[in-house]
Amino acid sequence: MNTVLRAAFDKEIALAKELASRGHLEQCFGHLERAHVMGQAVVALHAKTHWLMFKVEIRRRRTAAAFGQALRIVLGAIGSALGRVPVGNTGGTNISMFRRLPITPELQSIIDAGSSSGQRRS
Repeated sequence: MNTVLRAAFDKEIALAKELASRGHLEQCFGHLERAHVMGQAVVALHAKTHWLMFKVEIRRRRTAAAFGQALRIVLGAIGSALGRVPVGNTGGTNISMFRRLPITPELQSIIDAGSSSGQRRS
């Protein structure tokens, strides 16, 4: 993972944690979704975003969504390890865990920053 991407990922996680500490769980989750898109190719980062999403769903008292996040922690880590992730998927339980989604130009430029090929992930 390049340094630009790692810094952007860490920033989204920090923003999410700050918002969660203030009880702004909807906004928090949006930052976790952005972090998920950026970090899903890396096992530890992918699992971390789902763990944090799990904690948010517990706080929201959304049992089914929390269960879905617990499942995604395991399956997401395996998918990342095998290099098989649904690119662009935001990681929430409101979408299939296998569905690919378009990546916003802003996030795509962060993902591409520092890559030797400069090509989009797909």
